[in-house]
Amino acid sequence: MKPFDTSTVPAPQQVPDALPSWDEIVRTHSARVYRLAYRLTGNKHDAEDLTQEVFVRVFRSLSSYTPGTFEGWLYRITTNLFLDGARRKQRIRFDGLPEDAHDRLPAKGEGPAEKLDSDLFDHDVQDALDALPEDFRAAVVLCDIEGMTYDEIADVLDVKLGTVRSRIHRGRSMLRKHLEHRAPRSGQTRVGGPPTDGLFTEGGDLA
Repeated sequence: MKPFDTSTVPAPQQVPDALPSWDEIVRTHSARVYRLAYRLTGNKHDAEDLTQEVFVRVFRSLSSYTPGTFEGWLYRITTNLFLDGARRKQRIRFDGLPEDAHDRLPAKGEGPAEKLDSDLFDHDVQDALDALPEDFRAAVVLCDIEGMTYDEIADVLDVKLGTVRSRIHRGRSMLRKHLEHRAPRSGQTRVGGPPTDGLFTEGGDLA
């Protein structure tokens, strides 16, 4: 991941004393935000763009930040910006196209920039995540990869708890279908979230 570029960001408004400095925020949280952005977007270029956009939004919003879980606030901004961007792209891509246009679109290629970092999933798992509808992908990533509770995810996504449960259940079912060719290995632990119903092991396989 390339270093976050603060040269394009306007000067921040006055920040409450309880919050760390801007440099501390970027230094402490940029890797976490990039990791989440990568898992949501599925490629390095979009992840870097999303990370930049997240910290611009944070920079402009610090003065209005209500004390609470700062990490949860970052997750909310990152996920909402991703979902908003995905919906905009979908509208641009399909408005005015014939119904069968999707079948005729070329498959998205993968270049050197999309090679996974060592701490991210392999191609099979990332491709399976990319195949999920964005709303389901966000819920599964936040739960099974970032280890958030259903209540926390409901707060981040601003949806009801039942909606979170439904998205995670359906998203996991889709992922298992995409990854059914992968046999789980014994002796592995999952990446986060409730230990009894997790989906992934540390190696990125199905639990």
